[in-house]
Amino acid sequence: MSSAAPRATMVVDKAFKIAEVDRRIYGSFIEHLGRAVYGGIYEPSHPAADRLGFRNDVKELVKQLNVPIIRYPGGNFVSGYNWEDGVGPVEARPKRLELAWRTVEPNWVGTNEFASWAKEVGSEVMMAVNLGTRGVDAARNLLEYCNHPGGSYWSELRRSHGYEQPHKIKTWCLGNEMDGPWQIGQKTPQEYGRLAYETAKAMRLVDPDIELVSCGSSSSSMPSFPEWEAVTLDHTYEVADYISLHQYYGNRDNDSAGFLARSMDMDHFIRTVIATCDYVKAKKRSSKTMYLSFDEWNVWYHSNDADAKLTPWGIAPPQLEDVYNFEDALLVGSMLITFLRHADRVKMACMAQLVNVIAPIMTENGGRSWKQTIFYPYMHASVFGRGVSLQPVVNSPVYDAKDYTDVPYLDSAVVYNEAEETLTIFAVNRHLEEALELDCDIRGFEGYRLIEHLVLEHEDLKAVNTADREDVKPHAAGSATCDDGYVKARLAKASWNVIRLGKPRN
Repeated sequence: MSSAAPRATMVVDKAFKIAEVDRRIYGSFIEHLGRAVYGGIYEPSHPAADRLGFRNDVKELVKQLNVPIIRYPGGNFVSGYNWEDGVGPVEARPKRLELAWRTVEPNWVGTNEFASWAKEVGSEVMMAVNLGTRGVDAARNLLEYCNHPGGSYWSELRRSHGYEQPHKIKTWCLGNEMDGPWQIGQKTPQEYGRLAYETAKAMRLVDPDIELVSCGSSSSSMPSFPEWEAVTLDHTYEVADYISLHQYYGNRDNDSAGFLARSMDMDHFIRTVIATCDYVKAKKRSSKTMYLSFDEWNVWYHSNDADAKLTPWGIAPPQLEDVYNFEDALLVGSMLITFLRHADRVKMACMAQLVNVIAPIMTENGGRSWKQTIFYPYMHASVFGRGVSLQPVVNSPVYDAKDYTDVPYLDSAVVYNEAEETLTIFAVNRHLEEALELDCDIRGFEGYRLIEHLVLEHEDLKAVNTADREDVKPHAAGSATCDDGYVKARLAKASWNVIRLGKPRN
């Protein structure tokens, strides 16, 4: 170990604006998968259940995350889902074989219940329509059921189900991962592009005020990427407002330095999609800019072996229940930082998922709920990352990993909230052995003082949280100081940092 800690510098000025941060980049996702719904948000027999069967303890944790939008009901699930199964009297709803995850779907929770729950936790709904086994007709009918005030067949059916007022769902996904061979009703790019265009056209006739998300590639590793984007957008460019991106990362080789560099892959993915969108824009001579909806992202690999051993056709089995460790939280922090650095084009993002299924919140059936390690960077970014994303000028020492070169030890983003007169620096120190000294010039923010320096750190990269013990949690004893427009901080080795500054209020 060297005698002197490595040093990074940063210059922050309010003139260096990337864009206003769309609050919806802090969205999440609930799919009818595993215990996300049943045993997660909904458990009528639980002591903390409300009158509709939703767990109040889970609601309180979701509220702490300040989640602005939640994607529903899938995911792979939606490509075989008949939405009509999930409305009307619960006792009359059918149990169906759910082919995406090979379970039995009881339909105890559907569109109306979820929309009501989302409203209670302060979130909007991002609704996905089935373009796998279904298409234009089912999509336009679901939209009419959800958003039309009354006087038509589907809107009156909603009212007869006890929901007098429309749900006014604004954001709609045109299918899910339609290029994936695992997807029910997989499409070629030409097939999907035509279907998505016709579906969008019909939906906009029902409700012109909605916004639509066209399916991008299922991940950047798909053989069809980015050709899929180029071909499908040739059809959907003028009718969609966003294109979706999905990406998960894992550390199966136990290469922590390489794992923490994977946000560089995410950055490359985003830049490639932006370039493809702008190519289609130029090709069409369009004045419209396509925005990005990164509506599935997370770490996902811990539960793969356990999932392979599950017996099919159960109701809400424990699927995709990753137990997250400390290094996972660091990468999640870097992924959030990546979104902030692309705030000009990434306008929505959904951590997949919210409860139990690759999630920041875990529950026991009939028992406790708790925060996974990844809960904290997600919460910090959502709560403190509202405002304008700034482009800092950063000079950081770098390292080489197996798949990446010149990886900066300092991974950072900065958000300025002019209305509240606050400045927040989000920073990950990727160095696994040494602290990083940070010198930050904020002289353009006259009169700003340190509010707090939050730190998430742990000696063991593999440390986890359980229902019995929360080993990984933040503290407010960070070393940052602010004097005469200069911030100095020592960022602990392998740490997530939130340095908050602001003007004192009289």
